[in-house]
Amino acid sequence: MLSKEEVKHIAKLARLQLSDEEIEKYQKELSLILDYIGKLKEVDIKGVEPTSHSIEMENITRKDRALPAKAEIREKLLEQIPEKEGDYLKVRSIL
Repeated sequence: MLSKEEVKHIAKLARLQLSDEEIEKYQKELSLILDYIGKLKEVDIKGVEPTSHSIEMENITRKDRALPAKAEIREKLLEQIPEKEGDYLKVRSIL
């Protein structure tokens, strides 16, 4: 069984604020999940080929390309953008 301190630590890592009732609830539920995972570890899987999916699937993607827009629509949109560089919208770096 997980301790209350362990549940509080998990909640902190997930940036969740839990009440005392929620801590007790999740203490029981997370412990049951971990017990079930423990049971799965006992299953004999020797000789079983690993699979990622039961049906062969292929990821289909389209080419990423800009579509032409009418000049007047593009100009209206660019007028509303606070920061731009040429005809492009300027955004903060996310990395």
